[in-house]
Amino acid sequence: MDSLFRELKIYAANGQKYEPVDHHLLLSYAESTDGQILEEGITEAGGLASWTAAATSYATRGVPMVPFFTFYSMFGFQRVGDLIWAAADARARGFLLGATAGRTTLSGEGLQHQDGHSLLLASTVPSCRAYDPAFAYELAIIIKAGIQSMLDPDPSHDEFFYLTLYNENYVMPAMPEDLTLEDLTTGVLDGMYRWKPAPDGKSPTASILFSGPTWSASVEAQRILDVTYGIAADLWSVTSYKALREQALEVERHNRLHPTATRQVANVTHNLAPGRGPVVAVTDFQRSVPDQISRFSPRPWVSLGTDGYGRSDDRMELRKFFEIDAPHIVVATLHALALADQLDPNVVAGALESFGLTAPGTAPWLAN
Repeated sequence: MDSLFRELKIYAANGQKYEPVDHHLLLSYAESTDGQILEEGITEAGGLASWTAAATSYATRGVPMVPFFTFYSMFGFQRVGDLIWAAADARARGFLLGATAGRTTLSGEGLQHQDGHSLLLASTVPSCRAYDPAFAYELAIIIKAGIQSMLDPDPSHDEFFYLTLYNENYVMPAMPEDLTLEDLTTGVLDGMYRWKPAPDGKSPTASILFSGPTWSASVEAQRILDVTYGIAADLWSVTSYKALREQALEVERHNRLHPTATRQVANVTHNLAPGRGPVVAVTDFQRSVPDQISRFSPRPWVSLGTDGYGRSDDRMELRKFFEIDAPHIVVATLHALALADQLDPNVVAGALESFGLTAPGTAPWLAN
């Protein structure tokens, strides 16, 4: 938050009454009577109350505002879910930013802080648009669209956004060169787009779906599948399983109520239909998050996620424990191909041995 202090300032009713110790720094702490940042302290309920007041000011005071409330993702919907529901009922507009999201990106914090289910809780609020972006450009696209939507006086835009923000630094890639900005924007907002095509001329094939920080393991899994096993997997960034599910349910309802009309096709079905082979969806959240759309996939579906309690360990070990690292993505893809009789099961057994995954162990969701 340091970069925002000097520009937006902390709100203080009486202005700044002292000289902060970092006053000589470019990004020094600053207070002001017209500050735009509220520091509520360690009180999720107080922070959410302030956010709700700002998020409903367009209706209560005729003053449109778009508040951003940043909190530990584990301490949002889980601790103040009732207040979030009440804000939604009051037609709140704004952004909730679940920082340090995911179950493996906040090293050493254990189960108290490692969030693997806020996206599931967010999916229960009808007017919440929940996104799980992997890259900076995705975040920019979502925030821009959200601001434009929520400043529209049309009551159909009475919605708020929940965005996951992770705790892992990595180099942000450029936007995909094979997509126009319009197509990329549509894909990001609708919930998914193909981020990287499969290597040419390989068979069998598969698709890997990633969200948030699982992109790096997915890239490595794509490389291993190509180089070691001659399997071509394309990579898809899934920014919102909630958006994909709701659109698919809308299509399903339309087709049910218009049986003689031309059948509509869900976005997830349309996107995955041209490909061949299994779909492996990997997330830093519980498997229930990607499983929201599994029945709409036109191809065999496998979910990898972080079911179970958190663990105090580094990211590499946590991802190995929860079975969402590159070796487990590779094995899941190989096994799905073997189930479809496109690969000898001995290849899967060999992969398990080469990755050192042959020792039996307790499933992560059963390990207390």
